[in-house]
Amino acid sequence: MSASDDSGIRVTGSLVIPASELSWRFSRSSGPGGQGVNTTDSRVELMWDARASTVLSPVQRERLIERLGNRLVDGVLTIAASEHRHQLRNRDAARERLAAPRKTGRYPRFAPHSLLPPRQHQ
Repeated sequence: MSASDDSGIRVTGSLVIPASELSWRFSRSSGPGGQGVNTTDSRVELMWDARASTVLSPVQRERLIERLGNRLVDGVLTIAASEHRHQLRNRDAARERLAAPRKTGRYPRFAPHSLLPPRQHQ
């Protein structure tokens, strides 16, 4: 199952974020890139207004805002991708990132400092 098609981004079997609800912004990426590094807008930002989305039920919207609250700015989730030299590959990476966390319903968690082993003194 592809996370992206012409009509939008497939999150689950029944949930597709339509392309009309997505915004794209392009800029120059930092890092290696050869001759085109300063002339090509390869960095990609994909923005989705979850608060105003028409594809989410009120329960889904509330749950999403609760889980992603610290990543939302005025209800808008922004995904940035700049690891590839080509804009098309960065666009695909951003689409995949937008779909992936919603499939599992959670982001990776980090161990709290109290659970980490103590540092060994030298």
